[in-house]
Amino acid sequence: MQQAGLIHPSNPGCYYYLPATVRSMEKLVRVIDQEMQAIGGQKLDMPSLCSADLWRRTERWELMGKELFRLQDRHSADYCLSPTHEEAVTTLVAHQSTLSYRQLPLLLYQVTRKFRDEPKPKLGLLRGREFYMKDMYSFDVSEEAAYGTYESVCEAYTRLFSRLGLRCVQVQADTGNIGGTLSHEFQLPADIGEDKLLVCESCSFSANVETLTSDQTNCPKCNIGTLELSKGIEVGHTFYLGKKYSNIFNAAFSNTQNKPTIAEMGCYGLGVTRILAAAIEVLSTDEEIRWPGLLAPYQVCVLPPKKGSKADDASAIAEDVARGLSGTLAHLKGEVVLDDRIHMTIGKRLKDAKRLGYPYVIVVGQGALEEQPKFEVICQNTGETMFLSKDGLLDLLRTVETV
Repeated sequence: MQQAGLIHPSNPGCYYYLPATVRSMEKLVRVIDQEMQAIGGQKLDMPSLCSADLWRRTERWELMGKELFRLQDRHSADYCLSPTHEEAVTTLVAHQSTLSYRQLPLLLYQVTRKFRDEPKPKLGLLRGREFYMKDMYSFDVSEEAAYGTYESVCEAYTRLFSRLGLRCVQVQADTGNIGGTLSHEFQLPADIGEDKLLVCESCSFSANVETLTSDQTNCPKCNIGTLELSKGIEVGHTFYLGKKYSNIFNAAFSNTQNKPTIAEMGCYGLGVTRILAAAIEVLSTDEEIRWPGLLAPYQVCVLPPKKGSKADDASAIAEDVARGLSGTLAHLKGEVVLDDRIHMTIGKRLKDAKRLGYPYVIVVGQGALEEQPKFEVICQNTGETMFLSKDGLLDLLRTVETV
């Protein structure tokens, strides 16, 4: 991403997100919003600057150690830049004194910057100190209902990665310093991944090696298959928290007998910027960036001929094609780029287009000047090249999915 000009380094583990990356991230957030709101999620925004008093009440001020970015205000009060918001959201819900069982389950989520003092930030956006995350927190009337919510969020995550065209594995995981009694990671299999996974060859069982004994080779679920070791990039994590936080902050609701009852909780994270980087890692080749189709910053790049070349007269046609696609196909409005650097050869601009990962590149050359105009269309994600008429081009791009 850095070589392609998508991000630029700032401090260790921190990056400028350049315009194409911001476009891609905004698209990812729209897909996340669709999936979270489909299961009843409500979006909010919580402060990144959180009081140490909240974290001391859960004992995580000490437990998190050097991972927390800590600071003091002018009055010497302690704060942290939050890596996660369990304390904050539970306090918010606890202050809703009229909360009724009729209003549950309550699923609150945000997409915001998070901060973690990584000892060795590396691999670009895969492990940074400042990053974007979607974090959701659920409040339910009972343990049974909370498990149902947990399953619905896991299913939403599975749908999300399916829509992005990414193979994602849900694995049994450790609860770590978040806590709770049940946890799953969502991993994209990749050789560069930092997590070691054990996957059964016979059934659906998979787990992070942290959760199993070091010498375990037989599947604990089916007792038949052998566990195969692989690597993955963690892009999501879910936790069933029970009453760990709601008890501490008295996050209660009125039950059917109108008596105060402590809510059952879950929390669910998605690494927004990490998903972008991980998707590029698993989909791209050495020479070309390949985005998930929904997340490409732009869907189409039109290349006019070089100025002064034999096909120079086709420049006007290229401009018409770019305008026409945005005007004729509503879903491509704002999704078409005209590379007007006509002082450069088409070959050079085509190389740049592949480096940036436009799903479709349309080369407007000599063929566009023929009696039956033809356009060279390169499909980045398949490597296929086609020569299409204008109608054929419209038919092809009419099927492009956008958000």
